[in-house]
This record gives sequence, C-alpha cells and structure tokens, in this order.
Amino acid sequence: MKPTSSTLQRSLLALMGAVLVVFLALPLVALFVMGSVGDFQQGLQHPLVWPALRLSLLTTSITLGLTVLLGTPLAWTLSRSEGRWAHALETLLQLPIVIPPAVAGIAMLLAFGRRGLLQPILEPLGWSVAFTTAAVVMAELFVSAPFFIQAAVSAFRRVDPKLIIVARTFGASPLRVFWRVGVPLAAPGLVAGAALSWARALGEFGATLMFAGNLEGRTQTLPLAIYTALEADLRAAQALSIVLVVVALTLLLALKLLLRPGATSDRRSRVHADAEGRA
Repeated sequence: MKPTSSTLQRSLLALMGAVLVVFLALPLVALFVMGSVGDFQQGLQHPLVWPALRLSLLTTSITLGLTVLLGTPLAWTLSRSEGRWAHALETLLQLPIVIPPAVAGIAMLLAFGRRGLLQPILEPLGWSVAFTTAAVVMAELFVSAPFFIQAAVSAFRRVDPKLIIVARTFGASPLRVFWRVGVPLAAPGLVAGAALSWARALGEFGATLMFAGNLEGRTQTLPLAIYTALEADLRAAQALSIVLVVVALTLLLALKLLLRPGATSDRRSRVHADAEGRA
C-alpha cells in the first residue's frame, strides 16, 4: 500500500522537528556521558565548587524573597490597571528580559557604581555597592524579577473579576481582597513565576560579571565558577554544569506536577467555593 500524501506530509513535519530535538538534546547528553562518575566526584572536590554553590544559594534565596515580596503587590496593581501609564510601566518592566546581560551589567554600574548616577547619595554614606555580594543580589534581581512580574500579572488577570466584586460587596478591604482572593486564586501562576525567576537568577552570568566581578567566595556564583574552572579543570566545570542541569530539570518536573491541568482545576474550584466565605 502506497503511503498517502497526508502520511508523507506528517512524516516530513516529524522529521523536521526531530532535527531540532536532536540538536537541543545532544549537548545535554554529552554533558552527562562525556566523563565518568569518578570524574564527576573529582570535579566536585575542586576548591571553587562549594564556595560558589553556597554563594549562589544564598544570593538567589535573597533575590527570590525580594522578588516575591515586592513583585507580588506590583503585579496585582498592574493587573487591576488599564490606563496607558500602566501599560507603559509593564513594558518597561519587561525590558530587562530582552536586553543583553552585558548591557544590564553596564547599566547597573552606571546607576550604582562608584561613578554612577547615585554616587552623590551613596558616597557620603560610605556605601560602595559594586563588586560586593550585595551587587550579586542586585544583578540577579534586575534580570530575574521581570520573569516573576510577567507571570504574576498574567496569573492575577485570570482571576474571575466577579469574585473580587463579591468580596468588595461583602465589605472586604482592597488589601484583604488581595490576600484572601487574589493570591490564593493566582497561586499556581505565582509559584511558576517564582520558580522561573529563581532559575534565571541561579543562571545569571553577564550582569553579575560586569557589576559584581568574579571574586572567589565573595561574588563568584556557580556560572562564574564554571567559567573560571573551564580555564584550568574541565572536570570541575562539567560537574558544576551537571549540578545546574539537574537543578533545572528538577524544577521543570516540579512545575509540571504543580501545574498539571487536573491539580490546577481542582485547586481553582476549591478556592472559588471558599472565596466568598473567606472574604
């Protein structure tokens, strides 16, 4: 039996997609198979590894806390606003997502560096931010917070406006509506945005290098340690890369589990049923 035209077309489309799949998967496969377990263990014993890992966990945790604390109310406000200024602000907040990391680093230096825009304010206080651990947090916050804000705005916009109207009718204050209706209903989207933001902060390289430098134990995060180790010990660079890939894969699997259609719809149904009573 001759294959039909539609079968050939589907096969062609599948083949074209397979080429891209192989291209994307091959480097990740090579990362794990080009080396033994012993090489991985020896790589983890490199003196750069654990200080960089501790610093990355510390700075990204602080960054995530600041992002959620400051970004959630901002996203709620933007989701409830319809004016031109709100749309302009939302576009501005998305800009760090698309600008090159090196540009972000230069911008941070020109704003907070020793000769930056805020020098007249920071210099009398004796506060030098650039090339410190605080600069790492600031660089990570600059590049990662927009991911959370974008996801949070979308999640808040999916909240049923009728529930907000009902809550306000029952006398709930705007702050109470935010905490008792908006946040619970948007929680899956907020968690997904927070996870993506954290992953972006963990992988940040360019802005951190430009604004915070590459000082071991002080500003050298995991990506910077990989860059440094690559010059002397490929095993250490490979081990650190595997750690980051495993973290990213774990994060993706957790998000898929959290945001699977059944779990999301069940949670939304429960919150909808309880929203009026809690408001």
